[in-house]
Amino acid sequence: MTGFLDRAKEQAQSALNQGKQKVDELQQQRAGNDLLKQLGAAYYAEQRGSGSGQATQEALSALEAHIAAHGDGFLRGA
Repeated sequence: MTGFLDRAKEQAQSALNQGKQKVDELQQQRAGNDLLKQLGAAYYAEQRGSGSGQATQEALSALEAHIAAHGDGFLRGA
């Protein structure tokens, strides 16, 4: 009986870990999408004369840092 309970506990822990991993992936994807949106807004503002090149560069740097840390998978999912 204990073997069955141990296996059930291991399976539950595995499912919990997979769920946490999926939540982390979704949070990283959301963060990447937000950074991409900020870059677009900064570039648009710069082109329209109400933004600065510095703001665009900062948004680009933040996006590049996110991609370096988490990959660019969110770009393909958009």
